[in-house]
Amino acid sequence: MSALWDEWGVRHPVTILQLERVQVVQIKQNQKNVRPPLVAVQIGCTEEKNQFTKPLLGHFKNAGVNPKAKLLEFHVTPDAVLPVGTEIKAAHFVPGQYVDVTAPSIGKGFAGVMKRWNFKGLPASHGTSLAHRSAGSTGQNQDPGKVFKGKKMAGRLGGSSATVLNLKVLKIDNVLNLIYVKGGVPGFDDQFVRIRDAIKKPGEKCFPSDCIPPPFPTIDLEIVNNMPRELMAKTGGIDPFVPKEV
Repeated sequence: MSALWDEWGVRHPVTILQLERVQVVQIKQNQKNVRPPLVAVQIGCTEEKNQFTKPLLGHFKNAGVNPKAKLLEFHVTPDAVLPVGTEIKAAHFVPGQYVDVTAPSIGKGFAGVMKRWNFKGLPASHGTSLAHRSAGSTGQNQDPGKVFKGKKMAGRLGGSSATVLNLKVLKIDNVLNLIYVKGGVPGFDDQFVRIRDAIKKPGEKCFPSDCIPPPFPTIDLEIVNNMPRELMAKTGGIDPFVPKEV
């Protein structure tokens, strides 16, 4: 994580994400009798040389790309299919748009109910012997005589897929392929993350007003080479540091 200052001098916490050799590996289509037709674009990133099975090496060889450490699929419409081998740059994202970021959260091991579910615990007073952080009662009497499934109890915390919604792209770097998103994302450093357009901000709400319609299906590499290295999103509005008139 780092920080950025907008045109008014307001500091924003950001997370820096890098697109490392992101390429289209395969195009998957569903059955012909399914409507509407769905197409999945398989994306690979981060070139790797070791620890690959022979079928997977053949998969990359047929696509004409170097072996990738991570593969993910994105469902797109038929008119948004990219040719196999197309490299996706940071310029694919527009400064000012909103994205959703998904990644495995940081694993914290076995945790009690106070840390895992924010239980308040038992009274820290006389009579409570070595059970201040206990969960307390977990069931009922003879009827029903069991603990219901899904009861919040102690167990493994973290290490599962988590998604942070509506993160704003504040800046992109076209040379280092960096994306600066406002706020934090799940996972640890050097974690593979999945970035998509914000699903809860459809259409024009996802992109700034000066970039509608956005580059579709993605921006051309020739245009990227002629773009400035850094593009910053504009906050707009009124200077927040100027006192308001009474």
